[in-house]
Amino acid sequence: MAEQTDGDSAAPPPFSAPSLEDIQHWTFVMGRAQQMMLEHLARHMGDAAAGLPSDPERMARTAFAQWSGMSLFGDPAKVMQQQAEMWTEGLAIWQRALGQAGGNEAERGVRADQADRDRRFAAPEWRGNPLFDTIRQTYLLISERLLGSVDAIEGVDEATREKIRFNTKAFIDAMAPSNFALTNPQVLARAMETKGESLLRGLEHMLKDLSKGQLTHTDPEAFEVGRNVATTPGKVVRQTKLYQLIQYAPATGDVFETPLIIFPPWINRFYILDLNPRKSFIRWAVEQGLTVFVVSWKSADESLTDVTLDDYVLAQIDAIDAVREGLGVENVHAIGYCVAGTTLAATLALLDARGQAETVASATFLTAQVDFSEAGDLRLFVSDEQMELIRQLSAGKGYLDGRYMAATFNLLRGRDLIWSYVTNNYLLGEEYPQFDLLFWNGDTTNLPARWHQAYLTQLYRENRLVQPGAVTIDGTPIDLRRVKTPVYIQAGREDHIAPPQSVWKITHHFQGPLRFVLAGSGHIAGVVNPPGAGKYQYWINEAKADTLEAFIAGATETKGSWWPDWLRWLEGLSDEKVLAAGVREPGKGRLKAIEDAPGSYVRAR
Repeated sequence: MAEQTDGDSAAPPPFSAPSLEDIQHWTFVMGRAQQMMLEHLARHMGDAAAGLPSDPERMARTAFAQWSGMSLFGDPAKVMQQQAEMWTEGLAIWQRALGQAGGNEAERGVRADQADRDRRFAAPEWRGNPLFDTIRQTYLLISERLLGSVDAIEGVDEATREKIRFNTKAFIDAMAPSNFALTNPQVLARAMETKGESLLRGLEHMLKDLSKGQLTHTDPEAFEVGRNVATTPGKVVRQTKLYQLIQYAPATGDVFETPLIIFPPWINRFYILDLNPRKSFIRWAVEQGLTVFVVSWKSADESLTDVTLDDYVLAQIDAIDAVREGLGVENVHAIGYCVAGTTLAATLALLDARGQAETVASATFLTAQVDFSEAGDLRLFVSDEQMELIRQLSAGKGYLDGRYMAATFNLLRGRDLIWSYVTNNYLLGEEYPQFDLLFWNGDTTNLPARWHQAYLTQLYRENRLVQPGAVTIDGTPIDLRRVKTPVYIQAGREDHIAPPQSVWKITHHFQGPLRFVLAGSGHIAGVVNPPGAGKYQYWINEAKADTLEAFIAGATETKGSWWPDWLRWLEGLSDEKVLAAGVREPGKGRLKAIEDAPGSYVRAR
């Protein structure tokens, strides 16, 4: 090959014909991929012919909310202006690609801060290669304009606008060039590097997920309930058709006289609070000298078809009474996490109406809502169409498959919980990470269909719980305004499931002393934040505040976990101690041991 002179342009590398070995290898890759897809199709056609359930396929078809059929016509002048701006900025991108213009991201019409923060395009190939740089910039420009067009729509109410905005964002996230093999430079490079093996591994992952109707986030073989998650020592000391009650073994010589009972959400497994010894709120609470009980709800089956709100409230009261009688104490501290906090509010109101409010010494609400007027994006999933879908998915069974709820929660953070895993698991063929939180997230729980529909309709849509007398439990109308129990309210500043402004509204309804804490991070990390981790922060405002904005404006930030603040608050209510012996040891008192923690209900599928 001759040396290039100063006047020569860079010549393309000579074409190299593939070897016979290369041809044979790639023929095998394509043939194996075809075989895997045909086997998958044949297997499911056989299931359909045999009349087997096809819920996974139905769920896959309805994983995303239906695209709004509204016409996006607004002010013609605004539309024309947006089109002109988009044309100008798009032209600048192509001029850059052709080497006719320079400048930074902002000069090319794409916000530099947006592009730099976007983890989907973090690989240097997205900027170093002109083709993929152009694809990236064009996508970001179109995304920005599509989202901007939502605000230009005229003649729609704000609720409809929010639905359109959510669906637009979901569509944009789904259509990202990083989600497609031929427009993702990392995928192409990995395929060439592995001679197609990465594509076959990814296809295998995808077909397995389609078969089980659920996206896999972590190595399913890496964790086992009771072995390396949910390992705090204890015993199941009570069992009903709806729940098991777990009592944990004391870790200190003496313990607080008033025990603690935790009600986790029934839409998830309880061990989010007992993932491992370093993260476990349950273990930490035991080590602080609390006698801890936890309710483990049963995953719904045909036996729970007729379960309603009444059953969950009465189950909470039953568990409270079991602890009081078992330990011989007058009252308990109670924690309600997420939807179990919603139910705990109803429980407090019913106890008050019965003249039994003193049985709960304090109530702690973790990312819980009682007023759903500002409940965030989940309100987009309570339309008539969604209610009909839930009815169809639970028809003939009486319960809703937990995979539907998992898909719904994943949609709320589709970019992080869906599309990043599509890229890593399916396109790049990467091995699954070993992460206990993601294992828990995929450990779905079935829901009683009748109660789930009532919950979405009566609370999310109609907001009945904060209307005095609008909700009746066990024949008794309840009123949250009558509750005077001391309450501790924790909200996550970045919570996308129970937004902080929604959680804050609890302060408008209870009449007793309360302490509101705004924690850093979201629905899970904001709660599961052990002091030893030294992560995040929380905000406290000792002055009275009428709004969340006023609370934040006058709040003091403290680095680290809010758990010690909660414990100090609890000690301020009652710091009496007793010996950690006898009834304080699981199975040693009236509450007899049935089986070792974490019990059998948490393992039921």
